[in-house]
Amino acid sequence: MSRPPAPGTPRWLSTPARVGYVLAVPLLGLLNQYLGFLALIAAIVLVWKDSPWQKAAKVAATIAAMALLGAVLPDPPEDGEPDPVARTQTAIPAPSPTPTPTPSRERPSPPPPAPADYRGLPLDEAREKAEAAGFGVDEHNASDDGKSIMMRMNWTVCFQKTGWTSSGTKTIDFGAVKTGAPCPETDGAAVPWPRMPDLAWKTWKTARARILALDVVPEHHLRADTAYGNDWLPDEGEYEDWRVCATDPAKGGDVTVDTWVTVGLTDPANGCPEPDSDRGHAVDLPDRDDDGDPDYRDPYPDDPDRTTTTPNGLPDHSDDDSSDGDSHGGDWNCPRTRWC
Repeated sequence: MSRPPAPGTPRWLSTPARVGYVLAVPLLGLLNQYLGFLALIAAIVLVWKDSPWQKAAKVAATIAAMALLGAVLPDPPEDGEPDPVARTQTAIPAPSPTPTPTPSRERPSPPPPAPADYRGLPLDEAREKAEAAGFGVDEHNASDDGKSIMMRMNWTVCFQKTGWTSSGTKTIDFGAVKTGAPCPETDGAAVPWPRMPDLAWKTWKTARARILALDVVPEHHLRADTAYGNDWLPDEGEYEDWRVCATDPAKGGDVTVDTWVTVGLTDPANGCPEPDSDRGHAVDLPDRDDDGDPDYRDPYPDDPDRTTTTPNGLPDHSDDDSSDGDSHGGDWNCPRTRWC
């Protein structure tokens, strides 16, 4: 049995107050286990300190407070499961730092303008059309030879690239090559010039067609010549079946728009001269009488006074002392002809 409180005992230490503290333990434990532990300790101190209760009542009150707190505490976490207190603590978000102001992103550039396709046009014409369409125009040599563009009418557009200026003006840059040249595979690469084909012993007719088919050499840049120094070509159209001995450029050489192509020909009755870099001059056909007519042409190969142009013999004016300059007095106006 508990004794009545001593006179002068504060109301908060009275027996009903002490019982209320014991009953507050599980209530606070429901809110937070730490508050429950603190309430338990406080209740035990109040029950045992200056309490008029008998010892058995104090023990019973202590056990009851601990039992009530244990009843409301959560089960201990299993292996690998986080503690509920820790889970509660981690659930509380940490205060975020003051956000750093994000710099404003630059406005994305608009896509390049899509102009008409000016490739294949003369450069001057392409510039005129692009400027009329509102483009600022620039140009450059599209090959790797480093030549400056002069006389735009003689250059052809191979590449075009568009863009914008900082002020919003649309631009176009033309990459061009000299007209007649093939376009490089990429802007700034080497021009893929065609190579001189192997024309050895082809007829002039065949060789001429093959060279012009390269689409690089203008017809007026192609000429026929004799392979021998003392030979000459018949009239045009009469050497179609003459044979090719050599070409300049040689077989496999680059053929460009600036190349002049020379084809050395010989009559099919002759073979080609042996190349000899030590000669320093053109190889001649045999000429036994040394009259300038190669033997294969000379109807009189053993008579130096009779040639293909003077079959009746060279005129002899050794006894003529006339110097009046008429057609019968001198040979200045009719050498190597039958009329003098």
